[in-house]
Amino acid sequence: MFAVIKTGGKQYKVAKGDVLIIEKLDVTDGEAVTFDQVLMLGDGDDITVGSPTIEGAQVRAELLETRKGAKILVFKKKRRKNYRRTHGHRQVETVVRVTDILAKGAKPAAKKAAAKPAAAKKAEAKPAAAKKAPAKKPAAAKKPAAAKKPAAAKKAPAKKTAAKKD
Repeated sequence: MFAVIKTGGKQYKVAKGDVLIIEKLDVTDGEAVTFDQVLMLGDGDDITVGSPTIEGAQVRAELLETRKGAKILVFKKKRRKNYRRTHGHRQVETVVRVTDILAKGAKPAAKKAAAKPAAAKKAEAKPAAAKKAPAKKPAAAKKPAAAKKPAAAKKAPAKKTAAKKD
């Protein structure tokens, strides 16, 4: 199944499990994001087109990270006027992974909670203070700095004296 969604003034064709780089969203890492502007849904030969959006359809995604994109250099120049300006820009972008595509009125699949192993449960039961800090390595012995040799006084080159002619 695929969907066409609209976000950040752009349209994206997405499927479950796709990783998208989109315009910045004001959400923290790891949170769920819901896109309500679904323009089209498709499942094989069955295609639904909205006018302009499909009522009740949603695409759910998990926010992976918010980062800065590649640097773009802007260079302005006016010929014969000695006018040159260089300016750099890095757009902030959000990386999301599509988790579900929900058609009109569909409910998301419930996540199955993984059972924790017994050893992990025991480790959680112990207080954090009981954990030992890792042993520190002894500091490497520092070598004494080599004694500097006294600098020999530089001698000025001998002046050449020319014989005077009278």
